[in-house]
Amino acid sequence: MSDTITTPDGVTIYFKDWGPRDAPIIFFHHGWPLSADDWDNQILFFLHHGFRVIAHDRRGHGRSTQTSTGNDMDTYTADLVALTDTLDLKNAIHVGHSTGGGEVARYAARAKPGRVSKVVLISSVPPIMLKSAKNPGGLPIEVFDGFRAALAANRAQFYVDVASGPFYGFNRPGAKVSQGVIDNWWRQGMMGGAKAHYDCIKAFSETDFTDDLKKIDVPALVMHGDDDQVVPYADAGPLSAKLLKNAKLKTYKGYPHGMATTHADVINPDLLAFVKS
Repeated sequence: MSDTITTPDGVTIYFKDWGPRDAPIIFFHHGWPLSADDWDNQILFFLHHGFRVIAHDRRGHGRSTQTSTGNDMDTYTADLVALTDTLDLKNAIHVGHSTGGGEVARYAARAKPGRVSKVVLISSVPPIMLKSAKNPGGLPIEVFDGFRAALAANRAQFYVDVASGPFYGFNRPGAKVSQGVIDNWWRQGMMGGAKAHYDCIKAFSETDFTDDLKKIDVPALVMHGDDDQVVPYADAGPLSAKLLKNAKLKTYKGYPHGMATTHADVINPDLLAFVKS
């Protein structure tokens, strides 16, 4: 089924909940500025393998309310608590891509006992993206200011440029470009709210997930491509894997940020192997 819940502050959160009620649960968390639809390939794959699959549109994204407030990681997590409590999800495996990986980290660190059984971070923003004295390998604030300026000036064109360039590595020599993938990224992005997407740039770039990662003790898989042009590999995947108590790092040579789409034939079986381990 597809359905909605209403959060305590009156925001409607859209979600999909497909598969047998008593099957093992995988909950997918999308990246900026996308929606639950970004997981179509994984959802169909895991449905075929007998899982119950759930994915939601974060507030301000997709079919959820286009909020002007609460576009921050703590509120995203509170929304997620409301949803998982409503569905009474137990022993769920939470899989996050990019910004969704940050959401998974914060939620898993704060979730009630028994809610989360495993976590997967794919091309994810933790520990923290922004460059600082404590994080010298991060990206300078000017990069994210550039994102904000481009979004405010011409969001539609900015989203074309991101999807047709660095997100999927389509700007690399010899890349196999899919116009359908570009169009679908743009479609999802333009469904959401400009204010929410603008605010979320700060949320995904400046939130420090270091303490969250240290608190997570369930098995974790960190998957990251070493040609990620959006969340650079060296300042993300390896550092997150070190901070997690029980993690395995899997590095994909030459893979882009959106590798779950461009290389689903590799990523999905690797996810399945971890889920079943």
